Amino acid sequence: LGHAGEIDHMIHLRDMQSGEFADFIAYFIPDYAEEISANYDEDIGAARARAEREVKADLPLGVETPGQALLCMVRDGDETDSPVGYLWCKPEAAGKTVFISEFYVLPGHRGKGYAKSALIALEAKFAETGHREARLRVAADNEKAQRLYLAAGYRATGINMRKSFGG
Repeated sequence: LGHAGEIDHMIHLRDMQSGEFADFIAYFIPDYAEEISANYDEDIGAARARAEREVKADLPLGVETPGQALLCMVRDGDETDSPVGYLWCKPEAAGKTVFISEFYVLPGHRGKGYAKSALIALEAKFAETGHREARLRVAADNEKAQRLYLAAGYRATGINMRKSFGG
């Protein structure tokens, strides 16, 4: 990253189709529930219910939800147009910021440089619409993701903290 040609643009982003939303939700809800459970001391059943409620509130119309961009990462030249990962973000309508809500490379496609290529594609896509900054939140225990973002030029802007008390 950062040097022209260092990563061949192996990935392009396209809009998620309605029929692909179920596949996205099928991995995202359990994955998000695990994160909630691990970070907020909720049992997995309660965490899953919370994940389902939050996704329903944030994406009530699925891929048609206004103000949300649900994208598929696709290998350049892949005639099947099959996603190797998903990207969910919220571009500010009147601002310069794109907030990345979810960034996921499917397990069988990891370690091939697709994540770095997708971040380059994200920047190019939203630079065309006047956006100038991407933001995201990464879990404190997700060191692999932190390394990816740091290598891609992102920098830490804060630390989320919590403490449980009472009952």
